Amino acid sequence: MNYMDIPSFLTALPIAHRGLHDHDLPENSLAAFRAAIAHGYAIETDVRFSKDKKLVVFHDDSVDRMTDASGSVSAFTADDLTTLRLGGTSERIPLFSEFLEEVAGKTPVLLEIKDMENVGGAEIARAVAEEIAKYPRLVYAVQSFQPAYVKAYKKLCPQTACGILATGQKFTKADFGGSPLWRIKAHVLNNMSLNFSVKPDFVSYRTEDLPNRKVSAFKGAKLAWTVRSPEEAERVKAYADNIIFEGFCPAIV
Repeated sequence: MNYMDIPSFLTALPIAHRGLHDHDLPENSLAAFRAAIAHGYAIETDVRFSKDKKLVVFHDDSVDRMTDASGSVSAFTADDLTTLRLGGTSERIPLFSEFLEEVAGKTPVLLEIKDMENVGGAEIARAVAEEIAKYPRLVYAVQSFQPAYVKAYKKLCPQTACGILATGQKFTKADFGGSPLWRIKAHVLNNMSLNFSVKPDFVSYRTEDLPNRKVSAFKGAKLAWTVRSPEEAERVKAYADNIIFEGFCPAIV
């Protein structure tokens, strides 16, 4: 797949980060996805396994920030997760199948596969692809911070645009719990994050870290995440083909 073959939405349509969410419409809720569709935006969202290996739409490793419960997402079954309410609203954590039912054929989707412990690339790629296959009207692309997941999805679905999520974040010792090996771990993470050896079709790079020499030299499409103001959107135009945004409503050209 070359730059010209990727879905046009990746370079032409602003992408709402976890849906078009606000105080009343929590992130990664069906309500936030409906709002993004109503405004004509593409949607970025997250998918991960529950304890019983069902696919759910949720960003964090734990449920603490977004629900009244506590603990790792991987400690809850899908049935348990879907009873949890998001951000103190009546919205709940969606199953991936519910998300697909809501958006397929209505707007394109940029799907982030979350990096999970003890989950191999082939396993998660197969689960995601099998669910998506039930919704042939879905226009989508896949991305992940985990290069093994990107590589596995490209192998399984070679016609699907797959990208690397990356960051140039400057890590500190505290980010690694004070580990004496923190510099080595930070180096590994930064280099894994911007791993072009899997031959991604696009790269999504952290806005605060743009411009970046390696990103500029990359021949595929370039996205900036997460853009939170019109001013930031204007700044990154010189470095990215499109934005993944939240907190404002960019114009659709």
